[in-house]
Amino acid sequence: MQLREADLEKLHAQAWERSLGEVTVEFRGKRFLAQRPDGACVFLLEDGKCRIHAEFGLEAKPLACQLFPFNFAPDAGAARVGISFACASVLANQGAALPSHMREVRRMADAVPELTPIRTMFDDATEATPEELQYVADALDRWIANGAVPLSIRIDGLAWLGQQLSGARFSKVRGARLQELMETLVDALPKELPLHSVQPATRAQRATLRQAAFFRLEDPKIGELRRVGRLRAIFGQYLRSRAFAKGVGMMPAMGDRWPSAEFAAIDRVRSLTDSKEWSACEELLVRWMRATILGGRAWGSGYYGWSVPAGIQALALNVACACWLARAHAAAFNRAEPALEDLRAAIGRVDRSCGRAPWLGSRAEAMRMGFLRVDDGLRRVATCALISSA
Repeated sequence: MQLREADLEKLHAQAWERSLGEVTVEFRGKRFLAQRPDGACVFLLEDGKCRIHAEFGLEAKPLACQLFPFNFAPDAGAARVGISFACASVLANQGAALPSHMREVRRMADAVPELTPIRTMFDDATEATPEELQYVADALDRWIANGAVPLSIRIDGLAWLGQQLSGARFSKVRGARLQELMETLVDALPKELPLHSVQPATRAQRATLRQAAFFRLEDPKIGELRRVGRLRAIFGQYLRSRAFAKGVGMMPAMGDRWPSAEFAAIDRVRSLTDSKEWSACEELLVRWMRATILGGRAWGSGYYGWSVPAGIQALALNVACACWLARAHAAAFNRAEPALEDLRAAIGRVDRSCGRAPWLGSRAEAMRMGFLRVDDGLRRVATCALISSA
């Protein structure tokens, strides 16, 4: 958790050094909250609550901690309020409804200096207006929420839309014409997709999916980076990434909070759709996708400044990674099929990384997306990760 100067001043005034010792750490010229050896925040209490909050109240915490699980995605209109599925209460669909938090959300929005309008693009030359972004979000949300269509088809349709829109000339379709286009595409999906049936993922596509899942699991700790040095840390990450791509033997250890399993055991785990808790899993997947889209976390400022088509593709890949990781989590606990707790662990980890881990907005990630756009790769891994072995 990176700290602002105002955060540091508050922590200093609270005099934590007397009871906890050093509570911040410097890394590459910036200050962060210190972590315990297992990666937990130094202020985490045994009951899962924050010690600063318990002793001094909400506004005494660093601003980023106050915001959690909310986040802001500013566009040319106003900041959209999204919510993080890294929060256990959000995963379980518990807690008060968003309107009851709006007073605090507005207060925190006023305190975030980064909330300045930024451009969200459809392509390299076409900037989206707030109204056009809403047209796209409404159409996607209507498709994802359509319970009359099996979820595997809805996820396939999301990937198909991402692939098709990546080649569109948006300069020719603006305003109400864009709204009409999106509504037409969504309405046509149930009849269009069977005409373009998706094949099983190829070996290279499955390797790319596993590698994408790795980068959503990767969670380097400042203490470890300082201990081993930058070069050794990069080399270790490379070796783990290669192991995921090969998919042979034991999955590399990914920190104390993610269990490991043999890749062969992961392949033997049945699909999410075979789970006895499939109904609850489906509800969680749909809620996560809809919250990502409506909360402004699928493109633009909410997702590394990516264009709308690229953001839709990334969402489809994130869903595929979460489904694969749910099976990996189940394999680690010797379950023959994923349970709801496996999917919650997977979505929490993926959602925590997306928008936060800088490497997921890098050129390397864009290259992975480019590879998966070829030969229906994105559709293949998205569908296969949910309904069959990937």
